[in-house]
Amino acid sequence: MEKPPRAQLDRSAWIQAALDTLADEGVSGVRVETLARRLNVTKGSFYWHFKDRQDLLNGILENWKDGRIRDIVKQTRPELGHAEAQLFHVIDVYSTSRNNRGILIELAIRDWARRDPAAARIVEEVDSWRLRCARELFLACGVPMHEASTRSVLLYAYVFGVSMMNCEKFDADFVALKADIRDLIARSQTPPTKQAAA
Repeated sequence: MEKPPRAQLDRSAWIQAALDTLADEGVSGVRVETLARRLNVTKGSFYWHFKDRQDLLNGILENWKDGRIRDIVKQTRPELGHAEAQLFHVIDVYSTSRNNRGILIELAIRDWARRDPAAARIVEEVDSWRLRCARELFLACGVPMHEASTRSVLLYAYVFGVSMMNCEKFDADFVALKADIRDLIARSQTPPTKQAAA
């Protein structure tokens, strides 16, 4: 019986396989031979879409950057009159979803960026987008510029920290604890500073 023809792989299929390998093995594991075996194709198929391994690595970085920027812009776009609700939604989305694959890819790219200037530039660009988009949302809630910047950094420090920690057993009511943290980050008014004792 004749085997059905293999589906033709496009550039995005190679990049997705490379991202999966990156999550499992780091950037050093992203090799043409490894990916070809993973995809059950010959190495020749790779060269229809990429000039060389560096072209693939550039494609991985651009794909990750575009996806992360597209996601944060979508999540933080404030609806008129609903900016505070959107802010609470953003904190909930990024602090409650446990996309383990996404976390592994994020960590692998950040590790790669420690050794590679091109990867470092991409990570810096993504972080800048994330912080600016969050700041715009705080500004739309009426928070002053400096405080909006501070809260944006605090928001992302919390989101990334909680995504890498197993702290569900830290408190008997961890759901309430996370809600309290969300309120501390997102509340629209800063408590008045206590007057120093005379």
